[in-house]
Amino acid sequence: MLEIVYQDDHLIAINKPHGLLVHRSSIATDAKEFALQLLRDQVNRRVSPVHRLDRKTGGLLLFAFEKDVEIAMHQQFQNSEVQKKYLAIVRGYAPDSEEIDYPLAKENGTMQDAFTAFVTLKRAELDIAFGKHPTSRYSMVEATPTTGRMHQLRKHFAHIFYPIIGDRKHGCNKQNKFFKEQWEMTTMLLHASELLFKHPVTKEDIHLKAPVHEEFKRVMELMSWSF
Repeated sequence: MLEIVYQDDHLIAINKPHGLLVHRSSIATDAKEFALQLLRDQVNRRVSPVHRLDRKTGGLLLFAFEKDVEIAMHQQFQNSEVQKKYLAIVRGYAPDSEEIDYPLAKENGTMQDAFTAFVTLKRAELDIAFGKHPTSRYSMVEATPTTGRMHQLRKHFAHIFYPIIGDRKHGCNKQNKFFKEQWEMTTMLLHASELLFKHPVTKEDIHLKAPVHEEFKRVMELMSWSF
């Protein structure tokens, strides 16, 4: 059963597990379960996602029940009227705060503006040697992207040399291997934690939050971070 964090007559939001695809995709033929179909069967209603999350990203995923609400929410996301917050665990001691203004290429090569702001919430230094370093350093950051480019956070944090742990495509392979060997952890530590938007029907301000999943919690415990 999917964890439902919000539901009314028009919208429903789940706390998507890491590793679950939003819907069927030709690039992930191995997948047999999808958030869209699971939620549809769970609530016995047609649902449509109004934004996307990577397969490996966990957290808030919002769906609409009706076509006009779906279109209205799509427009809010496209117009950057929805505030999104993410939690990520990255390699190294990240700065207290930073703004990443770094364009990203679409699949066809066209460059798009991409902007992410973040603050560092926690830091940890583990007494475990890594490579030539006698210890291992990590940070937990809260990121607020104001654009919604594909793999934006993953690419942005890799660009500033604080890659997200568990990101095989854009991250640090040595760190990913280290986490797998040291703690049997293969989850990408990126979590969509909050959504703030205006309800397209009631015009109320909606603020949704989703707690991190167990694998994310486990790494926080390893770092001695409270949650």
